[in-house]
Amino acid sequence: MTMLFSAADGTPNSSSGEQMPPRWDLSDLYASPEDPVLASDFDRWAGAARSFCETYKGRLETLSGAELAAAFAEYEAIEEGLGKIGSFSSLGFAAHTTDPVWGRFAQGVQERMTEVASDLMFFTLELNRIPDEVLARICEAQEMRKWDPYLRDLRMYRPYQLSDEVEQVLMDKSVTGRNAWNRLFDETMATLSVTIDGEEKPLGEAFNLLTNADREKREGAAQQISAVLGENSRLLTMITNTLAKDKAIGDKLRGYPRPTSSRNLTNMVEDEVVDALVGAVDEAYPRLAHRYYALKAKWLGLEKLEHWDRNAPLPGVEARKIDWEQGKEIVRTAYAGFDPGLGEIVNRFLTHPWIDAAPVAGKSSGAFSHSCVPSVHPYILMNYRGQPRDVMTLAHELGHGVHQTLAGQKQGYLNADTPLTLAETASVFGEMLTFQSLLDAESNPKRRRHMLAAKVEDMLNTVVRQIAFYQFEVKVHDERAKGELSPERLGEIWREVQVRSLGPAFHFTPDYDLYWSYIPHFVHSPFYVYAYAFGDCLVNALYGVYQEKPEGFAAKYRTMLEAGGTLRHKELLAPFGLDATDPGFWRKGLDVISGLIDQLEQED
Repeated sequence: MTMLFSAADGTPNSSSGEQMPPRWDLSDLYASPEDPVLASDFDRWAGAARSFCETYKGRLETLSGAELAAAFAEYEAIEEGLGKIGSFSSLGFAAHTTDPVWGRFAQGVQERMTEVASDLMFFTLELNRIPDEVLARICEAQEMRKWDPYLRDLRMYRPYQLSDEVEQVLMDKSVTGRNAWNRLFDETMATLSVTIDGEEKPLGEAFNLLTNADREKREGAAQQISAVLGENSRLLTMITNTLAKDKAIGDKLRGYPRPTSSRNLTNMVEDEVVDALVGAVDEAYPRLAHRYYALKAKWLGLEKLEHWDRNAPLPGVEARKIDWEQGKEIVRTAYAGFDPGLGEIVNRFLTHPWIDAAPVAGKSSGAFSHSCVPSVHPYILMNYRGQPRDVMTLAHELGHGVHQTLAGQKQGYLNADTPLTLAETASVFGEMLTFQSLLDAESNPKRRRHMLAAKVEDMLNTVVRQIAFYQFEVKVHDERAKGELSPERLGEIWREVQVRSLGPAFHFTPDYDLYWSYIPHFVHSPFYVYAYAFGDCLVNALYGVYQEKPEGFAAKYRTMLEAGGTLRHKELLAPFGLDATDPGFWRKGLDVISGLIDQLEQED
């Protein structure tokens, strides 16, 4: 079994003296998969779930407010106990995706979790069957005040809830259905490798080379990526087709009007608000991406950009290597400068073994902050390679970590979960703080211009690219309803949205048609991606308020993060004078990006 629980702050690199990025230590959850405490906890919470079912099933409608509040407290404790086990399993697997020991352990946990969940699922289903007038009477009790937001959100699912028997079957089958396909995708992607300078490297190394200043290296890396994705195209296409059909079956059973509706409901945001966001970004493609990449082609001395030029560094500024210690200090300073309280939380992450940042083989290639449970703390995974964008990724994930910490402490396990549209707010705001901190500290005009351009590219990747991803998903799911899609057709759809979003500055070689297949969001969380654009535009508007009226902003911002999932976007944004249902709201956020491009054009 691969060693996991190493020192968190890294160990010195003997050849260079640099401190290596850390691996995390999950022992705040459990010592290892063989930890007897884990086995004991699993038995304990499984027994508690059975007892809970025996005590309350079929009786919720007859309980007093105080009795139902007691049931809620018991249910939350069981869910948090199971959540701790599930967190340990999923985090261990993410850090060691190719390790068969972790794979078997994670699968075993998932299967047993499904069995235990069968004793608990009655609770939410039965709550939703209580008539409105009866539930209103029960909730008059003071003890039920805490659970008002949870019940509000739960009742939104009433129209789409199926019979207990069908819900049970769907949950039981998920182990060998969607969850199994997700695992197959993860394990497949983790084992893919490329050859760089005669050495076999993880696929992520090739993606990292797409930011290299040497165009030949970028092209070579792109060809390696295309070759690997092409070799696995049949499997990745099958996974995509199967999961799209699986979702369509579930949506039809529940009566969701369109493939995106279930995601929007989970995000507690209206279909019309998402449509307004997507429409605003689509309309802005020419004044954002098309305009910027035309500038970039000129800066690089190219008539047309190829896809491997999209993230190329700009000429005239030497590439800056930022080691782990420097990156930590940059982010720590940015957060502390905004609010000492948030800075203190960030410092806890940076001085404790809660971050897995070493870029090693067999590890998930993405980045995330996992909230775990309020009784422990979030854990962050990323791959830090010393690029400026890695510093921004660290700032992004620490924003999530701060948000999850504050919401968990204030609201508890059941009320802490934040819709994706708002979950991206703290992360993108953290990036903005870090960028502004770096920009303020830079006196070299050429370097400042370079930083502005890099920020524009980050914003385009967050807004334009993610909305294009969303449009790709919509087209794929709509067409999948008529039958399976071939790899060629998936590539055509991908190319259509890329041409539309990125514009005429690009010449796309046919091999780019394969690049849809490596994006994990399409597999794990259909239609997740628009949340990034939602968060970026929202943060642009929020940051504008902060710049105009900094007094008292940090306190209101902290209160917003502490709310977790208890408030909707209208309630959260009202103290800042913002409203996401206003069509002009999205244009205001996009104008920030356009304004930065204006500056770059004027200086060109």
